[in-house]
Amino acid sequence: MLSRQEAQESSTYFSRLFQRVRGRIDLQTITALMGFAIIIGVVTGLVAVVFIKLIGWVTQFSFEQGLPQLLASLGSAWIVLVPVIGALISGPMIAYWAIEAKGHGVPEVMQAIITRGGRIRPRVAVVKSLASAVCIGTGGSAGREGPIVQVGSALGSTVAQLFRLGRERTVTLVACGAAAGIAATFNAPIAGVIFAMEVILGEFTTHYFGTVVVAAVAASVVSRHFLGDNPAFIMPAYSLVSAWELPLYAVLGVLAAVVGWAFVEVLYFLEDTFDSWRFPDALKPAVGAVPVGLIALAYPQALGTGLPVIEQALVGGLPWTLLLVLVFAKLIATSFTLGSGNSGGIFSPSLFMGAMLGGAFGYGVHSLFPTVTAGVGAYALVGMASVFAAAAHAPLTAFLIVFEMSGDYRMILPLMVTVGLSTILSQYMRPYSIYTLKLVKRGIPLERDRDVDLMRNVTVGEVMTQNPDVVRTDMSLRELIDVFNRTRHHGFPVLDHEGRLFGVVTIQDLERAMAAGSIEGRTVADIAQRDVTVVYPDDPLSKALLYMSEQNFGRIPVVDPQDPTRLVGLLRRENIVRAYRHAILRKLEEQHREESLRLGHLTETEVLEVQLAPGMMAVGRRIRDLSLPPHALITTVRRDSRVLIAHGEMLLQPGDTLVILAQKDKVDEVQRALEGEG
Repeated sequence: MLSRQEAQESSTYFSRLFQRVRGRIDLQTITALMGFAIIIGVVTGLVAVVFIKLIGWVTQFSFEQGLPQLLASLGSAWIVLVPVIGALISGPMIAYWAIEAKGHGVPEVMQAIITRGGRIRPRVAVVKSLASAVCIGTGGSAGREGPIVQVGSALGSTVAQLFRLGRERTVTLVACGAAAGIAATFNAPIAGVIFAMEVILGEFTTHYFGTVVVAAVAASVVSRHFLGDNPAFIMPAYSLVSAWELPLYAVLGVLAAVVGWAFVEVLYFLEDTFDSWRFPDALKPAVGAVPVGLIALAYPQALGTGLPVIEQALVGGLPWTLLLVLVFAKLIATSFTLGSGNSGGIFSPSLFMGAMLGGAFGYGVHSLFPTVTAGVGAYALVGMASVFAAAAHAPLTAFLIVFEMSGDYRMILPLMVTVGLSTILSQYMRPYSIYTLKLVKRGIPLERDRDVDLMRNVTVGEVMTQNPDVVRTDMSLRELIDVFNRTRHHGFPVLDHEGRLFGVVTIQDLERAMAAGSIEGRTVADIAQRDVTVVYPDDPLSKALLYMSEQNFGRIPVVDPQDPTRLVGLLRRENIVRAYRHAILRKLEEQHREESLRLGHLTETEVLEVQLAPGMMAVGRRIRDLSLPPHALITTVRRDSRVLIAHGEMLLQPGDTLVILAQKDKVDEVQRALEGEG
């Protein structure tokens, strides 16, 4: 067994070896990027295989050999406890280890791309896969694709961070991981690529396409090797019987839009309800699992991913009454599972609801028009794609996932009519998809040119006024007048006698009180506004800006997310202006850094960033007096919050950050000239 010193020496050796290898690889070439894509695809494929197997093992223990025997004394009610037991395991994992693993995962990946340049914590991959396997395996109504998309994306992000790739290449590798996840989970590489482009990136461009295709193919090859090369569903061949069927498929498209809309509304209603409930986050999934277990008493088909039940619907093996009931049973079970904070995806539940809806509709139209309509399974197949398209606003992904999962391309016309109509109607009823609605609720911008929002990375906590001036509820209005005159503020947060947030009072509130009559004997509590909009320190500044512009607020209290009555700061208009100036400087720095790196790559030079510390030789000297080697150039100096163009007469100060362009073999010489060594 290695001693601690030997382990540290081994770790140092491998770290140096990694640094040496990384230094010798030209990470900017397309060959390196393709290599990363293959690695991400292969590893994501292997993770998907293990994840699917793990769900199978947990399911077997929960419903076949294990919990049924341990809970046999409860009679038929044992099935109610199984989802609750699973949630008591997965809930604490999510709450304490990686809160990003909560819910269906895809919005978190999109948020990472928009707000953090694709950076995702590596631990998310581990927690998401384990928590989702427990949730789904114990009957939680959720899909397995969302976790694998988040795991694959986290893997791509980790590789990019490990090799210190730029934002653009990080986003590319995140998309590779997402595509690989879908490809491996459903044996659908084409749908995986389109999902990554249509949903994750929100744009179709050849810049990403080739790399994403490579990752999806690699993942699909791995999953097919271990899981088999068969379509996800084995079903009869269906085709359009008559052109008169197309109006019937159009009606199905309308119904699918309604179901997709209802699914999104119910899911986010329950999510908002659970989020606002002051109850331990680790236990909320267990509460949400109770109605799931109750549904399972009568309709166990609604548990888990539901993929075997979908296959039964596709072959016409379920009665129409059961099909119709399962639409609503699955909708409610999935909404409680994910809305309460458990982990899983919405892809499979959407396909499930669509198949049940289409199958029930198919029974009806086939009984009315038996000579001009296809069998029940054909409508179930089309319904699968339509409900998913209505919920996700992703018609191309819906087309292709059904084609690849069924292996049948002859239903193209009904699919085009139904999916197209359901997508259009759902967008009319609600402009945001099941993925983007969560981002909108968080105040995250959805512009496809995401660089438009200069403050996308700025949080409220970075710019708010800490320890703001406040007034108390028992302060008299006479005293309030003096406070307004002394501070020149136009409004204050109001705290009660226990120091909790009571409301907000503005100078307009005081003027209205004075106009209404005498203010003698009246206090701040009499005129303060109790219904107050608040924000949290971690909220993006764009969310607060939206509130301020839409409701014409001059200030918004910032509160503790764990205790909304505890004031931690105040956001004023002047904070926004100052933040905007900082955001512009940050944007200019990013652009300058990207251009410098590009120039360095083209000219065999390296871009250095050196922060001057007290005692360095360069401190207190002019740039022209430095003994820099030939062809070394100081381009800019960052001083406090300013970016300064370097010139020979500039006097360098402690804390300055120098951006230097130098030949790669002169880097050490530059360092010595600045630090004074040797």
